[in-house]
Order: sequence, then C-alpha cells, then structure tokens
Amino acid sequence: MHEAPPATQKKLRQRVDAAVQGTNDSSVVSKVSAAAQGYFQDDLLRHFVCKVSRRAPLINRGYYIRWQAVDHCVKRFLKVTENCAGRQILSLGAGFDSLYFRLHAEGALERVVVFEVDFPDVTRRKAALINASDGLKDALPDWDCLVATGPVCVSSAQYKLLGVDVRNRSEVEEGLSAAGLQWERPTLVLSEVVLTYMETKWSDSVIGWAARTLPQALFVMYEQIRPDDPFGRVMQNHFLKLNSKIHALCPYPDTSAQTQRFLQQGWDECVCLDMNQFYFSLLSQEERERVENMEPFDEFEEWHQKCSHYFILSASKGSLTSPALLVPPKESPVPLIVPKLEGFSLAARPLAGAPCVEAVGMASSVLEPGLLLLSGGFGRGGRDTAAMALIREHTDWTRATVELQGDKGVRLYHTLTSVPGWGAVVTGGRTSPLNPIDRVLKLTCRLSDQPDSRTVLLSVEKMLCTGQAPKPRWRHTATLLNHGGKNYLFVFGGRSEKEPVLGDAHFLCLEDQHWTDVPLEGCFPEPRHSHSACAYRGGLVMFGGLGQGGVPLGDVTWLKASPTGFVWKQVQMQPALVPRYSHSAHVIGENLVVVGGVWLQADGVPGVAVINLTTGRSTEVNIDASSVPWPLMLHSFCSELLDPDGTEVVLIGGGGNCFSFGTHLNTHPVTLDLRPVLGH
Repeated sequence: MHEAPPATQKKLRQRVDAAVQGTNDSSVVSKVSAAAQGYFQDDLLRHFVCKVSRRAPLINRGYYIRWQAVDHCVKRFLKVTENCAGRQILSLGAGFDSLYFRLHAEGALERVVVFEVDFPDVTRRKAALINASDGLKDALPDWDCLVATGPVCVSSAQYKLLGVDVRNRSEVEEGLSAAGLQWERPTLVLSEVVLTYMETKWSDSVIGWAARTLPQALFVMYEQIRPDDPFGRVMQNHFLKLNSKIHALCPYPDTSAQTQRFLQQGWDECVCLDMNQFYFSLLSQEERERVENMEPFDEFEEWHQKCSHYFILSASKGSLTSPALLVPPKESPVPLIVPKLEGFSLAARPLAGAPCVEAVGMASSVLEPGLLLLSGGFGRGGRDTAAMALIREHTDWTRATVELQGDKGVRLYHTLTSVPGWGAVVTGGRTSPLNPIDRVLKLTCRLSDQPDSRTVLLSVEKMLCTGQAPKPRWRHTATLLNHGGKNYLFVFGGRSEKEPVLGDAHFLCLEDQHWTDVPLEGCFPEPRHSHSACAYRGGLVMFGGLGQGGVPLGDVTWLKASPTGFVWKQVQMQPALVPRYSHSAHVIGENLVVVGGVWLQADGVPGVAVINLTTGRSTEVNIDASSVPWPLMLHSFCSELLDPDGTEVVLIGGGGNCFSFGTHLNTHPVTLDLRPVLGH
C-alpha cells in the first residue's frame, strides 16, 4: 500500500485534529450538566458553554467519577507539596477545563502556577471566552491577552494558556520556557483523554519526555481500556465514526499494560486503577450514597461497564515518588479476582430462523413445548414490546402474531413465571425508576385453531389478591414452589423507588390468590436485586445479584423445603465464583448453570458458570461469540431451555446504553449448546 502524498497526509491530519478538538466541546457540556445537577461544585464551568443542557443520569455519573478522580489527584499533589517553595500544574490538552479558576475560587493556589497547553484554535477560543466573562477575568487580575503573537494566549502570574500542538516537543519546551515553567520545580502533569488520540509513538514520546525533563514530577492520566469485550467494541466504533480513533486502547488494553508503559518510559513508580476500583476504594461510603441519591437511576450495568473501561493512573518521579496520589486500601469491596477458566469455550450461534428481538428488561417463559412468550422490555422504539411470542416450526423458530386481550400495560425488569396447567403470572416491574407497578397479572395463552396460523391468543387479567401484598418492586425474582399441595409464587428481593435493595420474602398462594405467611428458617440471604432464583428439589437455589452499596454478590443459597415450610442453607463452592449480577440461570439435574451478567472484579465479561449443587464444585468457561455478527452483550437479557434434557439454552434480548457511545441491543436470539460443560 502506497503512502498518501504529504499534502494529502496533512489534510487528513487536520481533519483528525479538528475531530479531536470537537470532543472538547461535547465533554465540557457534559461536565456542566453534572455540575448543574450537584454532582460536584464547579460554578465556573458554565462560562465555557453557550447554554446548560441536562444530560442523562448515566452521563452525569460518568463525568462525576472522571472529575472526582482527577480532583482527588490534584488535591493530593497540593497536599504532598504544601511545604515546597513553588509548585506547578501542567495540563496537556486542557480544552475548556476550569481547573485553574476552580482552585483559585477555593483559595488552593498558594505558590502554584498552572500551565495549560492545547491546539492553538482551542486556546484562542478559550482566551476569548475568558475575556468575555467578568467571573473568569476576576480570577486573573494581572492577566495579559497575547493572542496576536506567539503561542501564549493568556499570561498572568499564576495562569498560562499556550496554543501549541503537544506532539511538537521542541515548540512545547520553547513555549513553556517562555511562559516561565521552572523545570526543576515539583510538577503535576495532567492528561484527561488526550494522549490516546495521538498515534502511540507520539503519546509514548510525550510520556517519556515528561519523565526526562521534569526531575520532580507526578503524571496523572485518565483514559480508556479494555477494547475487546462488547462494550469496548462499541466504544471503539463510536470514536472511529467521529474520526477520532483512540490509538492507545489496543497497544495498552488494561491497567497492567498502562503501568508497564509508564515504567518503561522512565517513571519510577506507577499506580493504575479502573474506575470501579477508584469508586469503591477511594470514595467514602457517605459520598457514594450522596451520588447514588442524586437522580432516579436504574442503569447499573451500564454504569459499572463504563467504569471498567476507564482508568485513573498516577506515575511518579524523583523526590515525589514516595507520596503516591492513588493509595487504595488493602481491603476493597471489589478486589481483583482472576476467574479460573476451563480450557474451552461454548459457541454462541444464532437461533435457527433468527427472528429479530431487540430489547432489554424483558421477561420470558416457555408456556408449552415450542411456544416461548416474551413480555415487556424496552427496545429501539421505546416500551413497545408489551407481548411477543416465538413458536417453533419443525427446526426453525419464528415470531408469531399476538392477539392481546386485557391489560396492555408494559413494564421493565418484571417476572413472568409459568404455572403448568394454569398459564403464567406477571409480578412487579416498573415504567420508570419513580413508578414501580404493583399489579399482579394472570396470563393464559394458546395458539389459534386456524390451520397454519401463526397467531397466539393471549388473555391478560388482573389478579385480585388478598392478604398483605409486598411493596411494589422490580429486578426481583418470582419462583414457583409447592407447599402443602398448593402452588405458591415466592417473591424475593428487588428494589423500589426509595430502597436500593430489598431483602424481604413473600408467598402468593395461586389457588387462593392470597398473600400468606409460610414459615422460613435459617439465615436469610443479603438483600439484593438482579439476582437469579431457580426451582430445585421442591425449593429453589439463588445466586448472585447486586447487594447493598452496589457491590455484586457471588453466594449460592438453597431455600430447602422442610415439613413446616422452608429453610435457608448456604451452598459452599470450590472454587468460589466471581460475584456478578444481571445474569440468567437454570437448574439442569444437579447443576446450576449461570449465564452472562456483569462483574466488577475481573477482566473480560462473564461467560457460563456451572455449579454442582451436590458437590459444590464450580466450573467457568468463556462464550465464543465469533459466529454472532454483532457484539453479544449479555446483561438485561432473558434465557430459556429449549429441549427436555436441558442441553440447549436460548439467550434473548440484552444490551443497553454504552455511556455516551450509543445504544447497543443484541439483534437476534442466540443459542448455547451446554453439553461440553455439563459433561454429556
């Protein structure tokens, strides 16, 4: 392949540079939104946008954790250098960041000079915004605007704004020296999602240059990692569409690689944490609770995945090596765990017939062989999946027409429990995080009597239940149990609009349509939501979920039938599984099969775990999704066993909002052949 002519290469680089500069504009709008909602205090950011626009709660949280991580490191730097005669902050690719103005307002700039470097076009725009704002100019009583000549756009005693391409080392050194940077002084170098937009030869060069030229320095970087899982692929494609490729993602795909990168470029020590580790290790419980109560929120999977794909790094050099900026406690709620994977994978393949089903938060149930009912959920067209049916014709599955009679209300994160000879029962769910649903619905379903008809007749009626009903909830489980010759729906856990996790248990007698008390003994499991519960030996077995404080759980609990009621009993596993939630599960013989989900403690994404409920032995394997022509994102999905011996499982729906990178929904159902992991 021939290289483009120099003139063409220059034009291409200019287009890429312009696209990268555009990321500054969208970033500052999101930061202003988070500040306006009270996630952090920064009233000066609004001077850098035309108007304040409110972002989604997930975006606000994402920019909050970014702000919090950088602020933590800046404050630590100011603390460890408080006795120094002079300190410096050098912000690379600063964009419209308000760091200097915020620190000035806080009175935190004693013996500190802040230097900001960015593209000349960006710094000229920033200088104009400063010049137009009395609120910003008040922080620069001695400022001098020098846009007409030289790289220095703004100069004051404590703030220097330079328009220089960071890749041009000689111009950067010359400009910083002219602006008054003292190379021997303790210096904090900041880089927030900047160097990754450069080819790695340039970004590595900048990292090495800082280590060589600043003998007493700390380098703080916030960037992306983990390119190969489904979220990482969506993230990469987003930036490619914006013509702003993130170059460092593949050469340095995880925190370990980033750490080695800095050590190899001449830094003495380096600490790198993904944002889940930072959030749970370095923020207090009180701060986490404050943030989690800021706005109605129900995108836990997307939040944790966003945090697992960004990191905060601190590297040190010279006399600043000892006082590390990032010191996680020895014991963390989310310690790094390496899953013990078997040496083979299970292949995911599109379901034969492959009807399109794109939605999250659905519920599913096999009402009879060859008839699979889906209800609720949220798809590309909104909450338009009130009911959907898949029927098997010979070896292929197809989507049937559903004629719905009765309640047409739609809901998310509810349960759909099949009751043989009776129909199915819908419990709980929500329309929004502020609107849980308390109606219990009875569904009866049959295929049309018309020859060759693909129509399913679905009747929905509200159950008039007596007794003390549980509080409305979603992300709970509802499992069919038999006690005293009667069918009971056992509802456990979930969450409500006011309570982040619930740990209560309730029995609904289906014959009497009455919420009743059934004796429960043993040690109750922790409160949780987004867990799984499967019928087993007259009781049920429960696994995982998101527990108190937003920490995933990895326990297995057996609700064992007793002569008087039921008894909770812990199942000991060997080895223990990585905690996870938003998975699906099935009991096949004496095996609990867990599929997908979200975890925080390990790299990659969960595949399939099998727990022998007799011996406690656990096995974990990856899912090979190479035969599926889209990223297979296994959370907020549902699954069902398709054959009597339980060797084939179908996975339906799933996906979600990938932070600001767009929405990804799995396009078609896929199947897994479980025989290799079940030993058949």
